[in-house]
Amino acid sequence: MVLKTVQSLKNCIIFKMNGQSQSGLPIFKTNRNTNRELEDTRMKIVIINGSARKGNTLTAINAFIKGASEKNEIEIIEPDKLNIAPCKGCGVCQCSKGCVDKDDTNPTIDKIAAADMILFATPVYWWGMSAQLKLIIDKCYCRGLQLKNKKVGTIVVGGSPVDSIQYELIDKQFDCMAKYLSWDMLFKKSYYATARDELEKNKDSMNELEGIGKNL
Repeated sequence: MVLKTVQSLKNCIIFKMNGQSQSGLPIFKTNRNTNRELEDTRMKIVIINGSARKGNTLTAINAFIKGASEKNEIEIIEPDKLNIAPCKGCGVCQCSKGCVDKDDTNPTIDKIAAADMILFATPVYWWGMSAQLKLIIDKCYCRGLQLKNKKVGTIVVGGSPVDSIQYELIDKQFDCMAKYLSWDMLFKKSYYATARDELEKNKDSMNELEGIGKNL
């Protein structure tokens, strides 16, 4: 085979065979390929904030974002600011077609379905997750088939020590969802904080959450 000499490496296409180029010329990696590789590693992360106040749950979310935002695209869903009716169990959605409710349900669930990773964050209310977070999870049923194989993390903040059963109850609920939808559960973190600024003052917890985000 005759190899044609090219005048400009800029326009040269080099074919690899067993790790070497057929032309014998050096193989250059372009910035375009590098940029594409960086884009491929970025995740779209959706965070569902189950708290309606600016307290410890939001503090935990912000610490996570501080670590994760440099390499990922992040969007926060705040259920308390949305107009979403509770799931009626009508079954019209067939777990894939979206919700019949003419409110913020479908735009919200569309964002979750399009995400590579979902972070569920909630305070503990009556030994369970908040109503705000449960509302969104219930409405996820309308696109349930599109929520499989997601990367998932959970952050739970409560007013009792972390060995309390309340955290275990919430973790078990997410374990069931993860098993059903084949989620890759990356982390489950629980924190004890009562005063509104208590978690913020806990530097070990703040560093841990930032590190989790940075190491995704």
